[in-house]
Amino acid sequence: MMVSLCGAPSPGVWVRGLVSDYIAACREIVVGSWERPLKASAYASVLAGAWACSYTRPDRSSFEATLLEYSNRLGLLSPWIRSGTTDGHVQSLVKLRNEGRLRHASLGVLSLVYRSDHDLDTTLYEAQCSSLAAPWRELPHRILDVGFVGRWWVLDSKMKDYDINEDEFKHLPPHMQVSPPPSVQEVERSERLHKESWVSPKMVEEEDETDVVIREEESVGEEGQIPAVEEKQAAA
Repeated sequence: MMVSLCGAPSPGVWVRGLVSDYIAACREIVVGSWERPLKASAYASVLAGAWACSYTRPDRSSFEATLLEYSNRLGLLSPWIRSGTTDGHVQSLVKLRNEGRLRHASLGVLSLVYRSDHDLDTTLYEAQCSSLAAPWRELPHRILDVGFVGRWWVLDSKMKDYDINEDEFKHLPPHMQVSPPPSVQEVERSERLHKESWVSPKMVEEEDETDVVIREEESVGEEGQIPAVEEKQAAA
């Protein structure tokens, strides 16, 4: 074995030893997978799932794009129609974004969006002093959304039925408040009937049929008058 001046093995020996260790480890993995296929498949599934979650993990830009898209959707609705819960949640997130108080943290397989007390560019003493920063135990109370497999779950759940104002149904009787919403088939049937109500009646075909009937009657009348005129001429 070649030994360097400081007593350590040469780089070539170290590289050969490292390669041999990796080859032995790979050989053990293959042999263990062949002997325990269920355990190996479970490990492979977990690793593949972790890689898929990490690959589809949303980032900060996707959260801001989703937030702006949902805010524009709500802006197209009248305040009397939009959901108060959805509008309040989205507007609070937009306000934090404009103030620069939204923070993003990547945890490998998922992402977190939480609020901060100050903007990053704030030069106040309270914002720059690390001793006055919020402790990590308060982080669960500051989390605003969780990004997983390409979705922001809290924001998507808040946008459910965003075009339904819950305050309109507070004054209804109790039996009407608990009535189930219409099914998809009922909604499609109502839309179809509504579209059919705007279709103008087709009177052209009926008029054509009436004209045909009138012409046939006139032709029959003319054929009946011709023999009568011939009989009068013969009698004269």
